[in-house]
Amino acid sequence: MRTTLTLSVLLMFVIAAPLKAAEFFDHSFGNYLEELEIAREEGKKGVFVFFEMDDCPFCHRMKETILQEQDVIEYFHEHFKVYRFDIEGSNPVTNFDGREFDTEKEMAERQFRVRATPVMIIFDLNGEPVARFTGPTRSKEEFLLFGRFVVEGHHKEMNFNRFRRQADAF
Repeated sequence: MRTTLTLSVLLMFVIAAPLKAAEFFDHSFGNYLEELEIAREEGKKGVFVFFEMDDCPFCHRMKETILQEQDVIEYFHEHFKVYRFDIEGSNPVTNFDGREFDTEKEMAERQFRVRATPVMIIFDLNGEPVARFTGPTRSKEEFLLFGRFVVEGHHKEMNFNRFRRQADAF
């Protein structure tokens, strides 16, 4: 009996371990037109992109805290394909409409006007940006609220600041 209980507990730990160790970001090869197609095929609401750079303390703080939270990982992976984007990167990249850029830096600056980080943009399944958040979120709850803003369709009616104020009122 003791051996069965021990094995059961061990099995539960082994099954749960990959969930706890899951990383927030999906792997990308820099072709966001293909990433968009994958999002459609998987029935996602859109694509979430976390624009960052290596020397950004706010990016590091978010990645080490909020983006490690299991409920955050689960929620965003349920609804979005989730990618990180190095705004100082030198790799070639293709945007959502198939236009190619020589570097990630060029696309971040020219296409999305990202010069400071973090910037979080959620794109719909047509590759159009529908929500943008500049700077770190104050909390895990605010980050989840940003996701809900798009998942629940509020971005069609109002901007995120108004949605956040209304959510804070309750």
